[in-house]
Amino acid sequence: MTSSSSSPTMIARDAELEWLNSLLDAVRAGTPATAVIGGEAGIGKSRLVSEFIAGLGPDVRLIVGQCVDLGEVAAPYAPIKGALRQLVAHVGSERALEAVGPGRAALLALLPELAASEAVTAGEIVITPGGAGSGQLHEAVAVLLETLSHDLPIVLVIEDLHWADAATLALLRFLLRSLGSSRLLMLLTYRTDDVTRGHPLRLFLSEAERDRWVERRELERLTEAEVRALVGTLIDDEAPSDRVLEAVFRRSDGVPFFVEELVGIDGCRDEGFVPGTLRDLLLARYERLSDDAQELLRLLSTGGVRVPHSLLAAVHRGGDEALEAAAREAVTYGVLVIDGDDYAFRHALVREAILADLLPGERARFHARYAEAYESRAEAGSRRLAAEISYHWLGARDPVRAFPATIQAMREARAAVAYATSAQLGERALELWDTVPDAERIAGMTKLELMGRTASQLRHAGEGERSVAMIKLALAECPRSDPQYARLLRDKALYLANVGRGGSIEILEESLAAIPDDDDEAGQELRATVMTGLAGRLMIEARLDEAVEMADAAYELARSLGFARYASVAMNISAVSRASRGEVDRALSDIERSRELAEGDGAALLRYWVNASDLRYLVGDFPEAVRLAEEGLARARAQGVERSSGVILASNAVDPLFALGEWERADALIERALALDPPGPVRTYLERAKLWALVWRGDAEHAAAMFRQVRPAMAPVMQVEMQTRLGVGRVAVEIALAVGDLSQAWRDGRGVLREEVLPLAGYAEPLLWALARVVAAVRADPARVSEAEADEILGADPEIRALIDRLSFWPTHPLWKAFVDAELTPTGAAWRAAAEQAAADTAPRFLRPYALLRIGEALLESGDRQAARDALQEAFDGAVEGGVTAVQTRTARVAMQAGLALDGATHRDTEQGSAGVAGADDAADAVAELTARERQVLDLIAEGLSNRQIGERLYISGKTASVHVSAILRKLGASSRTEAVYLARATH
Repeated sequence: MTSSSSSPTMIARDAELEWLNSLLDAVRAGTPATAVIGGEAGIGKSRLVSEFIAGLGPDVRLIVGQCVDLGEVAAPYAPIKGALRQLVAHVGSERALEAVGPGRAALLALLPELAASEAVTAGEIVITPGGAGSGQLHEAVAVLLETLSHDLPIVLVIEDLHWADAATLALLRFLLRSLGSSRLLMLLTYRTDDVTRGHPLRLFLSEAERDRWVERRELERLTEAEVRALVGTLIDDEAPSDRVLEAVFRRSDGVPFFVEELVGIDGCRDEGFVPGTLRDLLLARYERLSDDAQELLRLLSTGGVRVPHSLLAAVHRGGDEALEAAAREAVTYGVLVIDGDDYAFRHALVREAILADLLPGERARFHARYAEAYESRAEAGSRRLAAEISYHWLGARDPVRAFPATIQAMREARAAVAYATSAQLGERALELWDTVPDAERIAGMTKLELMGRTASQLRHAGEGERSVAMIKLALAECPRSDPQYARLLRDKALYLANVGRGGSIEILEESLAAIPDDDDEAGQELRATVMTGLAGRLMIEARLDEAVEMADAAYELARSLGFARYASVAMNISAVSRASRGEVDRALSDIERSRELAEGDGAALLRYWVNASDLRYLVGDFPEAVRLAEEGLARARAQGVERSSGVILASNAVDPLFALGEWERADALIERALALDPPGPVRTYLERAKLWALVWRGDAEHAAAMFRQVRPAMAPVMQVEMQTRLGVGRVAVEIALAVGDLSQAWRDGRGVLREEVLPLAGYAEPLLWALARVVAAVRADPARVSEAEADEILGADPEIRALIDRLSFWPTHPLWKAFVDAELTPTGAAWRAAAEQAAADTAPRFLRPYALLRIGEALLESGDRQAARDALQEAFDGAVEGGVTAVQTRTARVAMQAGLALDGATHRDTEQGSAGVAGADDAADAVAELTARERQVLDLIAEGLSNRQIGERLYISGKTASVHVSAILRKLGASSRTEAVYLARATH
C-alpha cells in the first residue's frame, strides 16, 4: 500500500467552496465582499483557499499576501506589501501611481522601490519625509485597489492573519469599511487556536462581523465518514482495515492534516502504527530524513514558514549541491513544498514542531546567520528589512547588534506610517537601552527623546492610555532644567485630551512656563505650538476671554517667526472664540484671514474648512455651511484623505443639511462616515446627529435604544468638550420627550443646564428650547412626574427665560427666544410669532411645521375649529413635504382626536412614524421600487421566515438578508415586517 502526502481531492469543503465562488460572482457584479475563514491548525484553510484560487479565471486579478511570524513585533504591512508588489507587477509602476492619484506619496512610503520608476524620477511626485499619515496611507491603498478593480475584479488573499502586525490589521479594518464601490474580494484566514484572550485579532474579528460586506465561517472537523473518504484518496492500493480507519479517525480527531500525516507513515496496516503523541506525529516524516536534510529543516524553521531559495543559500553552510540534495529529500518525503522561488513547510505545525526541537545554542547560531544575511540584503537593496534583522539578532541573544537594527526598524515603521509597529519597536529599544554601551550615540537620540517618540507613535496608533503612561515615565526621568521637559509636558497635555481626561490646560500652562525666555528658534517654535494648543483647549472648554487672549498672542508670535501654519491655526481659534463671545462679524472676517494664511498648507486649510463651516451653521447660514464643508471635502479628496480627514468635513455638512430638510443626503453622509470608524469625537458628533434625526423622523424608540448603547462611549468626549455636552444633552432631552419620559428628560437637561452654557450660544439655545418643552409638558400634565419633580421643573421657568434673554447677542436669538417664550406661554399669538420667525432663511426647516402644529392646538383650545383645521393642514403638508415625520404623526393624531379630517392623512399617520403618506397609490409606487431580490425577500417574509432562514433559502448571509429587510421597510414606509407584507398585498 502506498500513499501521497496530501489528498488530490478536497474532502467535505464543497459548501465552503461554493460560498466563496458565490461571493466572487457578487464581486464581479459590483458588490465588494470579504470572506474570513477560521479554523484550528490543520483543519484545511489553506487547502480550501488553494482550491478556490485554482478555479479562478482570467477575468480576475489574484494577489496574495502572507503574514510573517516574527514574534511579538511583526514586520509592518508585510502581507499588504507582498500583495501590492504583485499588483504593481501586473499593471506596472506608472499605472499604479496613476491609479492612486493624490495618494502617490503615501504609496511610496509603503513601497519605496516605486521611487525608481520613470514617473517618479521625472519629478512628477514630490515626497515629503514623514508627510504621509496613516489615514493617507490607508486611503492610498483603498484608492489603488478600488481604481484597479474597475479594470478587473481583484481577489486579495491574506493568510495566517493571527501573525499580522497591528498596522496591517488597522489597514484591513479600513479597507473593510471603505471599499463600497470596488470589485474586490478579500479572503482572510486565521488559526482559531492561536487567537487567545487579549490577542489583537479578536477585536478585529468582532468589528469585522458588524460590516455588511463581511462573512465569517469556521471550518469544522471531518466526520468519521469523511475521514474514511479522505483516507481513500490518499491510498493507491489495498485499503486499511476498519480497525485502522477507526484508529485514524480517533487519533486525528477529524483534522485533515493529521489524517494525512497518520496515513503517510509506513506500515499503516494495523493500530500499532499510531504515534503516541502529537509531537511524534508531526516529526514522523522529519525523523526519517538524513542528518543533512534534518539540519536544513532546522535551519529553515528558524527563518519562518517559507524562505526564499537565495536567502536559504546565504545562511546554509554547505555548497549548492548539498543544499539542493537535502531540500529535494525533504520535498520527496512531504515535509517541504516548492512555492515559486520559496521553500515552504507543507504545514506550519511541522515547522513549529521542528523549531521547538532546536537546541538553544543551535537556535542562536541559526538566528545569527539570518541576521547577517538580512543585513547584507539591506545594504544591497531598497527594501526595508530592519525588523527582520532586529528579530534575528534578538533570537541570537545579541542585544548589542539587535539595538541599532531595532532603532532603524522603528524609523522604517514610522516612515511607512505603521505607528503601532513603530511604537512596539520603540518599547523594545527602551528595554535594550541599559544593556547597550553608548546607546545614545547608536540611537542618535537621548533616552528621553526615544520615550517621547514612542509615546507619539502610541498616540498615533490609537493607544491613548499607553501613550499617556509612556510620557509620564519620560517626565519622571526628565530633570525640570532639561529643554525636553516643556515639550514632554505639552505632549502629556495633548495625550490626556485625546483620551478624554481633564487637566490639559494646567499642564500646558506649566509647559509654557518651563520654556526658557532666551530659547532658540526651536524653542520659539515650541512656544508657538504650546500657546496655540492652550488657546484651543481654552476654546473647547468655553473659557473664551482667555482663549482669545492666548490665541492672539500665539498669532503674533507665529507671524513674527514666519510660522504660517501656527499663525493660521491661532487666528482660526481666535475667530471661533470671538464668535462665541458675540463678535460674529469680526469672527467671520478673521476666519477668512486664517484661510489666506493657510494657503499651501493642507492641514491648516482643512482646519479652516472645519471651523468655518461649523461657524456658518451656528449663525444660521446653512447653504454656506454646506458649501464650505463640501469645498473642504473636495480638497480632502485632492490631498488623498477623503476617507480619513475628509470624514470630519463630511460630518460638518450633516447638521446644515438637516436644517435645510435634506434628510436623505445627510443620512448618507452619516452612514458613510460611521462606516469608516472615525475617531471618538467625530463618531460622537455623527451619532448625536443620527439620534436627533431619528427623533424628528418619527423613530423615537429606535433612537432611545441606540442612545442607551452609544452613551457610554460619548461620555469621555463630553467631559472635555463643552459643545458636545450641550449637543448630546439636547438630544438626550428630545429623546426622552419623544418617548414620554419627562423625568428622564429633565434629569438629562438639568445636568447640562447647571454647566455654564452662555459662552456657546449656538449650542445652548436649542437646548434651552428643549428644556422649555419639558416645562410645558409638565405644566400640561403634572401627574406625569412626581410632585417634587413637578415643583422643580415648573420652578425652572424663570431661569430658562433669564438664560435665553442673556443670549440676545447671538444672531439666531430672535428665533429661539420666540420658541422658548411660546412653549412657556403657549398662546396663539406666541406661536404665530414663533411661526413667523421659523419662516426666515436662518431657521431650520423643521421648526415651521412644528410651530403651525402648536398654533392649531392653541386654536382648538380657544374653540376656533376651522382656523385650527387650516393651521393643522398647513402643518401636516409642511411636515410631509419636509420629511418631518414626528410632526406629521402628531398633527394627524391631534386632528383625529378633534374630529377634523386632514387631506392626505390616513389612520397610519396617527399610529406610526412612517416616512410619507401611506395611501394605496403610495404603497403601490413603493412596491414598484423594490428590486427583484427585495421582492424575493418580501415573499419569504410573508412565509414567516427569519433573516437567517431567508439567508439560507436564498444562499446569502443572514446579515445580507437583514439589509434587504431594512431596505424593504424603508421603501414601503412600514414599521414592521407584518405591515410590509400587508402593504404589499394591498396593492395587488
